[in-house]
Amino acid sequence: MAKKSALLQGNEACAHGAIYAGCTFFGGYPITPSSEIAEVMSKLLPKVGGKFIQMEDEIGAMAAIIGASLCGHKVLDATSGPGMSLKQELMGYACIAEVPCVIVNVMRGGPSTGMPTGPSQSDVMQAKWGTHGDHAAIAVAPASCQEIFSETVRAFNLAETYRMPVQILVDEIIAHMREKIVFPEPGELEVVSRRKPEVGPDQYKPFDPSFGDVPPLAAMGSDYRFHVTGLNKAPDGFPTTKAELVDAEERRQIRKVNDHAAAIEKNEEYLMDDAEVAIVAFGISSRSARMAVDILRGEGVKAGLFRPITIWPFPEKRVAEIGRQVKAIVVPEMNLGQLIHAVERSTKGSCILDGVGRVDGEPLTPDQIMDKVKEVL
Repeated sequence: MAKKSALLQGNEACAHGAIYAGCTFFGGYPITPSSEIAEVMSKLLPKVGGKFIQMEDEIGAMAAIIGASLCGHKVLDATSGPGMSLKQELMGYACIAEVPCVIVNVMRGGPSTGMPTGPSQSDVMQAKWGTHGDHAAIAVAPASCQEIFSETVRAFNLAETYRMPVQILVDEIIAHMREKIVFPEPGELEVVSRRKPEVGPDQYKPFDPSFGDVPPLAAMGSDYRFHVTGLNKAPDGFPTTKAELVDAEERRQIRKVNDHAAAIEKNEEYLMDDAEVAIVAFGISSRSARMAVDILRGEGVKAGLFRPITIWPFPEKRVAEIGRQVKAIVVPEMNLGQLIHAVERSTKGSCILDGVGRVDGEPLTPDQIMDKVKEVL
């Protein structure tokens, strides 16, 4: 029997992916170009016994999903650049309190209000460094409507596995394009639930490192009562200023991602085996880059595409290997240079590196990418 399919917008695919992953709570505030996610979630959640709430602003939306997650729900919020800016204080709270949550950022031009209906890829560094302090970050960047569905499911899995916020970076073009979506059968894609405590309420400590770098998380409202704070804390969740406890907590929260980077990272490589020039691109720019590779190959240029699907943690090891393999790397992105800095940090001058950016509200074309490739060779 053929699987169910539909012609869906990327934003719609995201909502369906969240439901597949077991999301039961959406808290958000409408903002172009992400509003369709909230609209579809408002229709789908009641059908699965979930709850939808439109908050008074983006700060309230982030607070709502943190609270719902601590009560045991898988949660989603969707916004765009200005909304992400408003969320940053509570993003930091979700990081230090280790609250699983998924936030979709449908990127648009900026700073400030910028170009609300125009595409952009300008929030790459915000996804890593947006909130203050040392903290780990996980962000994924799908490049098709089908991949938005599957990467939304994976984002929930990562949030639940590592007990932290995970961002989905979608550029406006993919969010609003329509493509055929084939819905996976239940169980076809892995769906992960958070680890629950194996000890009773009297023995439970919400941040106890003796249970590993990702301590189990009980649900508030159950038999477990525990303290959560945005301050540095002891294993029982209550604030502490003891240097050894603060240091251990900070390092553990970084380590839980860094030590599992190989499991978190996901990349696509196209014609990279014999490539002499690599194009490193994500999202809609990677689709133009793929066409550029095909045309360049037809002209005798050994080009290849490396597409990081997981943007953070950045695949430093593989990009370093590519830097030693090729003569040059070109980084096309719809900003004036963000991903290229991660590539430069990884390659450490092992090859020629150049970028091509665009910030006029139009997508990068294969011709623009090919021109840059020919310029650097």
